[in-house]
Amino acid sequence: MLSPEFLAIRFFPQIQLPFELPDQPVPIADVADLFGVTHRTLHFYEEKGLLVAGRATGRGTAPMRVYASDQIRRMAVITACREVGIGIVMIQDLLSELAGAASQAKADDIFSTALQQRKREMTAEISQIRRQMQQIETLVSQDTDDRAETSRRAACPPLADIERRCLSLMSDGYSASRIARELEIDLDEMRRIEIALIDKFEASNRFQAIAKALVAGVVLN
Repeated sequence: MLSPEFLAIRFFPQIQLPFELPDQPVPIADVADLFGVTHRTLHFYEEKGLLVAGRATGRGTAPMRVYASDQIRRMAVITACREVGIGIVMIQDLLSELAGAASQAKADDIFSTALQQRKREMTAEISQIRRQMQQIETLVSQDTDDRAETSRRAACPPLADIERRCLSLMSDGYSASRIARELEIDLDEMRRIEIALIDKFEASNRFQAIAKALVAGVVLN
């Protein structure tokens, strides 16, 4: 842990406190309530050298952690940093810099620089998230297309070349007799092919078979 002397800060950045700065040391329970944190969080900040707690004893009571006004102001800086995602190590560096600030203007400048650095980091993070989101969209779209193609293929029964040609002409509205002439086969053979196609597509009639063939991509609109 850093020594209290090293942690001493004369000038704090001007951060609006949601309460009036107390004159007397504040018990840990009250500090936790004021900043909306747990006792464990305050202990953690002490372990990392961000805060220094004093000890107050009452008659017949065990020593209690208390925080002087300068530690309350330190906690305000820490909280502001944590709210924008600045890490503990960076906060340690920031407080060390503030300890060397010789004026209020310098302290404000140090804090502003830290915030600007975090803003640049967040901008880079947002750009990375956008790229990752785009990659996800691409992968999802590709997966959807692959599944659609798989489904389409699964919906298409194996067909002979003559059956595909028949389906194509059927989808164009050709009658059985005209298809027979186009393909140079007899009408009975054409009707057997049509019945086979209806059966393969599990359809009730030629129109339903054509519709299912269109969905399966066997024939085009």
